[in-house]
Amino acid sequence: MRYAYGVDVGGTSIKIGFFTEDGKLELSWEVPTRIENDGESIVGDIMTSIENHLSKEKRVRDDIVGIGVGLPGPIENKAIVNGCVNLGWGRKNIKKEMEELSTFKVYVENDANIAALGEVWQGGGKGYKNSIMVTLGTGVGGGIIIDGKIYGGSVGAAGEIGHMPVNDKETEVCGCGKKGCLEQYVSANGILRMAKKYLEEHPEEKTKLLQEELSTKTIFDEAKAGDKVALLQIEEAGRRIGKALATVTCVLNPEVVIIGGGVSKAGQVLTDVIEKYYKHYAFHASKDIPICLALLDNKAGMYGAAKLVFDA
Repeated sequence: MRYAYGVDVGGTSIKIGFFTEDGKLELSWEVPTRIENDGESIVGDIMTSIENHLSKEKRVRDDIVGIGVGLPGPIENKAIVNGCVNLGWGRKNIKKEMEELSTFKVYVENDANIAALGEVWQGGGKGYKNSIMVTLGTGVGGGIIIDGKIYGGSVGAAGEIGHMPVNDKETEVCGCGKKGCLEQYVSANGILRMAKKYLEEHPEEKTKLLQEELSTKTIFDEAKAGDKVALLQIEEAGRRIGKALATVTCVLNPEVVIIGGGVSKAGQVLTDVIEKYYKHYAFHASKDIPICLALLDNKAGMYGAAKLVFDA
């Protein structure tokens, strides 16, 4: 049996999983992401944690084929990250740094890409070779799988769906430095921002959203309870997502679209609206592409990182 480690590096924690080649997650754990001093401790912390696991499990090193790592930034040649703002990194050869501390081969990819790969391997996209995954969380990411492999593009920036320009009149700046990106409207922060803006512009509205601390979760909860203003916010977010997906599928024509990330936990109240507007905007040959929810939750990145190793 061959094994691999799948590592998903986030801004607050690093998730590490130990996988068999047939997709079984044998063990997973987390360590904090230490971003102080421009994240200088992160690589060492990952390798120390893996070494500690090896010593406890007494695994035979020859059975472990490598370490896959997902990072929140564009990745070149499965090795070099070209800027991870949340980690304090600029351009950095993570593969080289980790392999110098280890006897294992290391493979690096964008975190949204590996989440998409994980879902195709053992999650919501299982059985499909060509898929698009959109992650709706604090930001909006995306991953493209073609013939079972990640498509990263020429400089590793393929799938950055959250930074599609959708509004030329926007005055606020996105985290990427541009204005009017999809992420500004349909991420968790974006939905909350638009709801606050709506309530400021419509003080006459009677809504339960004014009776409690406003958050993305309360917006979805009240939408499920039938609150008119909350439903309006979900309708607009779903319209924007559906329209964006229609644009993407017109270019890539996948077999399935997978919706993941924290916002996707809203479930059917969101996906029904996305699907409605997707079918409205989509090219006729693509409008019946299924839109499904991710199944691996926050473990998708670990799964995809391990699959990256087994596919190498």
